[in-house]
Amino acid sequence: MLNRYPLWKYLLIAFVVALGFVYSLPNLYPDDPAIQISGASSSTVLESAVLERAEKTLKEAGIAVKAAEGDEKTQLIRLQQADQQQLARSLIKDALGDDYVVALNLAPTTPDWLTAIGAYPMKLGLDLSGGVHFLLEVDTGRAVKQRLDIANSEIRAQLRQERLRYRTMPERADGARQLAFLDADARDAAERVITRENPDLLVETGEQGDLYVVSFGFSEQRIRELEDDAVRQNLTSIRNRVNELGVSEPLVQRQGRNNIVVQLPGVQDTAEAKRILGKTANLEFRLEALPNASRTSTESFPFRDERRPNALLERDIIITGDRVSSAQSNFDSESGQPQVNISLDSTGGKRMNDATRGNIGRAMAVLFIEQKPVTRVETRVVDGETVRVEVPGFREEKHIISLATIQSALGNQFRITGLNSVGEASELALLLRAGSLAAPMHFVEERTVGPSLGAENIKMGIDSTLMGLALIVMFMIVVYRVFGLLANIALTINLMLMLAMMSLFGATLTMPGIAGIVLTLGMAVDANVLVFSRIREEIKLGRPIQRAIHDGYDRAFISIFDGNITTLLVGVILFAVGTGPIKGFAVTLSIGILTSLFTAIMVTRSLVNLVYGGRRDLKKLNI
Repeated sequence: MLNRYPLWKYLLIAFVVALGFVYSLPNLYPDDPAIQISGASSSTVLESAVLERAEKTLKEAGIAVKAAEGDEKTQLIRLQQADQQQLARSLIKDALGDDYVVALNLAPTTPDWLTAIGAYPMKLGLDLSGGVHFLLEVDTGRAVKQRLDIANSEIRAQLRQERLRYRTMPERADGARQLAFLDADARDAAERVITRENPDLLVETGEQGDLYVVSFGFSEQRIRELEDDAVRQNLTSIRNRVNELGVSEPLVQRQGRNNIVVQLPGVQDTAEAKRILGKTANLEFRLEALPNASRTSTESFPFRDERRPNALLERDIIITGDRVSSAQSNFDSESGQPQVNISLDSTGGKRMNDATRGNIGRAMAVLFIEQKPVTRVETRVVDGETVRVEVPGFREEKHIISLATIQSALGNQFRITGLNSVGEASELALLLRAGSLAAPMHFVEERTVGPSLGAENIKMGIDSTLMGLALIVMFMIVVYRVFGLLANIALTINLMLMLAMMSLFGATLTMPGIAGIVLTLGMAVDANVLVFSRIREEIKLGRPIQRAIHDGYDRAFISIFDGNITTLLVGVILFAVGTGPIKGFAVTLSIGILTSLFTAIMVTRSLVNLVYGGRRDLKKLNI
């Protein structure tokens, strides 16, 4: 019998529509403005007293708290009003200090029964609901100092290899390093070695009392190059870290001399993003100092395990974390403790092999370095008024995480043990894998980004979209009557399925994406118009009503399919080569085409079949 679907097709359509309804539901639950508290280190445990202190601080300031929740790793305070977020964050940060990361957040309100089946709301882009905006300043001076420290270690090793005895002297006011010799010949020989092996250094000679001195540092041009390199490396590392976080359509770009702007749309866990992006976790590999080593050639460092006494290490650095090519966290098969498997690049592997081959039986330390952000409050006079200003800075912490005896010469691959937890091992592996920062950074500015087009423009855009859809609905009903009503029902289902698929895929909706949705809905109506026009033509040719409906769908199918597939190919190309807004448009367009094919061909026809299918007494069709 014509125009009748088998039962399984109706059940399939009903199942898809029900699934789309369920997975589009989370978009009806708006997020709560919130403040998120987490530890500055992944190993920090948050006690209930921390949450109680934060709540008490907000209550004293008259800020209404909707709810508070959390565990040992993360605590969340939901607020009643979004415009109080910034003030609440500042108050909590002052109350808790620098051992905690206090960040702005949007807390989901999706019911648990929806999240249990993986149903989450669609992410909105910066131009719709805003997102998180970070302005980071790169401490380029520290990058230059670190590079000079490494050069200093290499130069002393070169001089020892040439059997030139020297004394270490305090560095100059401009940062240049100084080595002293007992006679001019030794000094001149050292100058030749340093110049030959380190062509990028500016080398000078002189005398201080009875000593002959060689000083070396970087020229102004070289310093600028190193600063630019540091910012570029940080930029690359941040992009890699953002990719590790899985953020959709992020913006990471350089601003000015040493600033980096990061915008993260749709991010829920902003505290984690802030901790991962700004953290400078690096490694240094050093040999344990010999018992008779001089004070000037050694440094004392504490262990992560505070129960162990400090250890003396050589000042010379074998390699740093920037020589790591890959890092993976797993467990030690013998002890079951977390560890990180390290692979070095060719240069790092050679240096490690050279250092360990001649020192078998000695101990080598893995030094873990963190630049923890600290904020001090200064009083300044601005426009004749005394104001308190928060000035960001750093506190460098170095701890030994491993001090083990070298059993044999090491190469490109080895492992790091002594980590406190699985989370710490995973974070260290992530930071080393994504690329260590060339220099520490601090957050100059952190804020939520309001709609870039302005709230009024967004309202006008949404209103115009709804008005356009209303005109389409009226047009379809007036022109095609019952068929138009059925097409409008399918159009509503199409919109619901688009929202469900975008939520499932974690796509970010932007203003260009809304344009893609409107265009797709228009194309879905166009497919119905093609079918209905074809049915009219079949009726004019004298076909029976049932045959006209059947042939109208069958003969219009090829045109609909070809038109949508070619448009889908364009959407895929736009997504592949486009960036930012273009990708947002391409995503909604591509998803919309897939849902339109389903609703225009299957859903609309199933509705037509239910209304007209199997009726032999049809003499006239309102179309």
